[in-house]
Amino acid sequence: MSAQYATFALAPAARAGGFLPDGGFEVHRDFLDFVVDGRPLLLLLSGLDAVSPLASDVPPAILARQVRGLLLEADAPLPGGRHVLYGCPDCEELGCGAVTAVIERRGNDVVWRDFAWQTDETADLELNGYPGTGPFRFRADEYRAALERLLDGAAAGPRRRVLLIGARATALAGLAAALRTIGVGADIARDTAAVPAEELRTYGAVVFAGTVTEPERAAVRAAFGGAGADVVCVDALADVVPLVVAQVEQALYRAPAEHRRLTGLAAIGRTVSVTVASVCRVRLVAHRLDRLHRTRTHEVFDGTLEPGTHRIPLDGSAARGRSFVVARAAGGVLVAEVTG
Repeated sequence: MSAQYATFALAPAARAGGFLPDGGFEVHRDFLDFVVDGRPLLLLLSGLDAVSPLASDVPPAILARQVRGLLLEADAPLPGGRHVLYGCPDCEELGCGAVTAVIERRGNDVVWRDFAWQTDETADLELNGYPGTGPFRFRADEYRAALERLLDGAAAGPRRRVLLIGARATALAGLAAALRTIGVGADIARDTAAVPAEELRTYGAVVFAGTVTEPERAAVRAAFGGAGADVVCVDALADVVPLVVAQVEQALYRAPAEHRRLTGLAAIGRTVSVTVASVCRVRLVAHRLDRLHRTRTHEVFDGTLEPGTHRIPLDGSAARGRSFVVARAAGGVLVAEVTG
């Protein structure tokens, strides 16, 4: 293999949760991704819906075991020195599929090689390998320093909480329950007057109901600013729970632009324009309220897209009245109002 070194780091990432047109849902997961030569390794694995073992909701003892495995201080969990790098977001079963690789020492270096998709104890590189991915040679000191921070108590990505602001708690109860269902903590408050600064700093986003006035919003923003809280403010576009959940997921997804698969979304007239940075599966869903204030949901598109901007037709029934489009790809969510 090449003697050239790759850089190794860890970066916060998320698998965005949300509700599906068939009534199911996907769970929100915060985790740390492996960054190789400045690029998340997950981006090299086309459209994969998976998370690393370094997740924020993993108990400390299990997280430590995962880290020590990556540091080669414990036996590999799979035959042939193979370690799980990405697995199912919803369970730990190998049968759901996982990306694995051989991790080994070579002198003072650490090498990741022979990447494969694996659903049982044995990896078939010829059938399920990832040609062109790796091998990667890391300097052991850089590799170890990045992982040992987790053993010293550094969190494996933030646990996200959301504060819902509105005059009527009952009107926000459904949204709070939906967020909790997908794994995002949610609290309801009339304002932030009695919320301590240290608690404000635990929130990643604040959602304003449509009834909140601009002076009230300004007071909430000032409270978060005074607490030094890095929070994203979300104005609920409509009283449609799956839509606002998608807005929250968009707000919580803080990955830099170069780490994103889904990079652009616009809906004008009867056309949706969606831009992706790498090959990935994209799902487009339209939401609207009819004249009786009932939620109408239409699946617009579900398929794999190549890098670039794609124009997808929007059926007239999906865009009648005030309507919105939600785009989902592995990791990220974007929301756009239909205009024109």
